[in-house]
Amino acid sequence: MPVTDQSELYRRLPSVDELLRLPEVTKLAGREGHAPVAEAARVVLARVREEIAAGTLNAAGVDLAVSSLSEALERQLRQATQLSLRSVVNATGVVLHTNLGRAPLAAGALDHLREVASTYSNLEFEVAAGERGKRDVHVQSLFAQLFAPMVGAEAGPSEPVSTVVVNNNAAAVLLGLNTLAEGGEVIVSRGELVEIGGSFRIPEVMAKSGAILREVGTTNRTRIGDYDRAINEKTRLLLRVHRSNFQITGFTEQPALSELVELGRRRHIPVMEDLGSGALVDLRSLGIAGEPGVADSLRAGVDVVTYSGDKLVGGPQAGMLSGRRDLITRIRSNPLFRALRVDKLTYAALQATLLAYVRQDHDAIPALRMLRLSAEAIERRAEAVKQKLQNAIRLSVEIVDGRSVVGGGAAPAATLSTRLLAVTCEGLSADELAARLRAWEPPIVARVEEGRVLLDLRTVFAEQDELVERALTAISKT
Repeated sequence: MPVTDQSELYRRLPSVDELLRLPEVTKLAGREGHAPVAEAARVVLARVREEIAAGTLNAAGVDLAVSSLSEALERQLRQATQLSLRSVVNATGVVLHTNLGRAPLAAGALDHLREVASTYSNLEFEVAAGERGKRDVHVQSLFAQLFAPMVGAEAGPSEPVSTVVVNNNAAAVLLGLNTLAEGGEVIVSRGELVEIGGSFRIPEVMAKSGAILREVGTTNRTRIGDYDRAINEKTRLLLRVHRSNFQITGFTEQPALSELVELGRRRHIPVMEDLGSGALVDLRSLGIAGEPGVADSLRAGVDVVTYSGDKLVGGPQAGMLSGRRDLITRIRSNPLFRALRVDKLTYAALQATLLAYVRQDHDAIPALRMLRLSAEAIERRAEAVKQKLQNAIRLSVEIVDGRSVVGGGAAPAATLSTRLLAVTCEGLSADELAARLRAWEPPIVARVEEGRVLLDLRTVFAEQDELVERALTAISKT
């Protein structure tokens, strides 16, 4: 297209001010505000200019674009003002999916969070005394009730377990190391120098804490004697890091936790364990082996245990440090604690989640409920969805065996038997079908394997089954 022709096409476009004076746009600005509507107008006009410059619009195309500028402006405004953080349907079968927000909150946690967040609260106020209080008292009694059975255990702590809460488990590890070992050495097995989510590595966290890393053993074999020989006058802490997101198999050796605890007591050095995910229930009851719980570590006599709130606990993002009261008191008094502390929203959600554990109402916690689902129960739901899709002639739907995973860096070797909806759509590749599902509202996230889209209803809330069926039906008609 000649430059002169393009110049003529540009002249056919209204200015931003002219566009804003259109009656329908004026009404829109009255509802949504002048500034966002003006910005949307600039974006829409710039887009048309780019198409003219690229030679993709002729005179008729420009006239058509101009006639629909107000509609395009409204669409742009909706897109620009849409909240980017939104709900999705997790059909991947990964229960604690880090990219999808990890553990969904329990209904009770949401109710309590809404109640506390929508008004003022007694976050740091002693109502009876009418004076300033401490925010961590709101969960302290619940943690005490959960860990009370361990008090007086033969190998467990000799005094009640105490707990503090920070904003995630990496912060918990950082705070524990800084408090208990700043300027001194921390002994850890070379096979436990793991990298956690977001490329954060244990040696780097330790360096930031001010503690000095002292590696012992080899990648695959570390014995208790390696720890014992490494202890010197600079040693401040023995650290055990749970290898939660990978396994070392074959020619391996690792001292039992009880051996590490005995060594720590004999040499008067505290033992800290980073559990990573951490669980407040015995996961063996869910068919998951090899994933130690917080109670297991405390019962074994570990002095401080760190773990996450939004993984196997099933609550909000948080990091907990539970253990000996004297050590937790030191940790709480560290100035770094204030920088890492959590807000009223986290305390509200965590308090309600812990209350479900105290009441032993584990099915109230979505992550645990999903882990408990049997393959038979999932198959019944999958059959119901398949039946509703039988008239979608472009779809081919099978129910096949599969495996769900825990996710969130927990129990890497543990999988759960499930039944999957395996779907193909005539005229669409598996990747295209998966993309159409992600473009749905709300987005539906599934897996693609061997040319089929696989949907695992274990991680789909039962009330969302209809959403999956409606989306697949609609996609098959387009």
